Amino acid sequence: MLEHLFNPESISVVGASSDPRKIGHAVLENLVLQGYGGRIYPVNPASSEIMGLKCYPSLEAIPSRVDLAVITLPAKQSVDLLEQCVKKKIPYAVIVAGGFSEAGEEGRVLETRLREIIKGTGTRVIGPNTVGVLFPYTGVNTALTPHDRLFFPEKGEVGFISQSGALGLLVMDSITEYRMGISGFINIGNRADIAETDSLRLFEADPNTKSIVMYLESVSDGEQFFKTVKEVNRKKPVIILKTGRSLESTRAAASHTGAMASNDRVFSGIMRQAGITRAYDETELLDFGKALAYQRPPPGKRVAVITTAGGVGVLTTDLLTSPDNHGRLEMASFNDEETREMRKFVLPFASVANPIDLTADGSTEAYGKILDVLVRSDSVDAIIAYALPQTPKINMDIVGTLKLAASSKPVVAGAIGNRLSKVMLGELEAARIPAFPSVSRTVGAMKVLCEYGEYLRRHRND
Repeated sequence: MLEHLFNPESISVVGASSDPRKIGHAVLENLVLQGYGGRIYPVNPASSEIMGLKCYPSLEAIPSRVDLAVITLPAKQSVDLLEQCVKKKIPYAVIVAGGFSEAGEEGRVLETRLREIIKGTGTRVIGPNTVGVLFPYTGVNTALTPHDRLFFPEKGEVGFISQSGALGLLVMDSITEYRMGISGFINIGNRADIAETDSLRLFEADPNTKSIVMYLESVSDGEQFFKTVKEVNRKKPVIILKTGRSLESTRAAASHTGAMASNDRVFSGIMRQAGITRAYDETELLDFGKALAYQRPPPGKRVAVITTAGGVGVLTTDLLTSPDNHGRLEMASFNDEETREMRKFVLPFASVANPIDLTADGSTEAYGKILDVLVRSDSVDAIIAYALPQTPKINMDIVGTLKLAASSKPVVAGAIGNRLSKVMLGELEAARIPAFPSVSRTVGAMKVLCEYGEYLRRHRND
């Protein structure tokens, strides 16, 4: 039934509205503007047409099959509408409304009723208390935020699961600055039915997804989650941003989603056993997801660094060899033949030790020659390359140069600065080379790649 959610032939927006102030309007508009090519059935008994689409008085009145229903009505009405979804045998329903378990006893009763309605049926529920789903490959966008207030990501390789809807939307808005895309987004909300474990399985089966990132405030079934995430992580890397590390944040999570956060020490131990990469803020979450989606893990920890700015190389070396959450890496060493070969392409005062500093005279052509040596070297497992467009002889052709190198060895790029660097980062993103606007983020991504590779090697025969 994966296709009914990721690639539905038809979607109904229940509570669709022509009033731009209402959620039913935003959801319908996002579907239309996202370019969804399937059939859209607005449901509103007070309207005959909305946005040029024929409007139906009820779900039952829709003459054709519906794969996905988005219910944008208040909590009590949503419960009644879910019964209609079951009767019509709709595979998936997204319930947007809050006012369920996160709102107290009355809401918990309503949420229990949701579970009772779908028990033993073929209907699955996302939510309640959710902003919806986004699948760029098929144009499915049920987000409740007006299209003019938020930029939605384009097609990519990172699957995004979030327990928080607002945080998920804000993170997606921010990553569009550098043209990063996603394969899909699921906001699980209160998890009345589809929870984090189900969502993992959905993205595991999705051919467009190469890595999976998750924002969690709690885990609904610890034993099942551990088993699932361990299995999925062997096939597709999983990165988790888990809140509730302090007593105060645990309380905040409980009030937000209506579920108590898991013990963080226990959670950390489980994640280490499963080889899961842990992020500690929303920036790391998507950075690590991108790196693991775009590049295969290196066979070892020996990293070569190439730059046209000496200070950037020194700082990179410091961060690479510092033991932090993802351990320290090794600076690759070059033999005499490799050193002599690289010396041919640089000025006499440039450094071909590691980090390699081409100086401000470094050119795109010199980068290509040096990278060719590094790619052929048996002592180099991975490469960090800084594509700094402020350097006079560096141009956008360096993207193709780095892409060629990345076809042989894992490459993580950095482009630091403002206007020109943003253009460079966008081009690197389009080439699916993980690239970042700071030294620390570049190094962090490389450490995560190496850490995941080490985990896979340790458990190769499990």
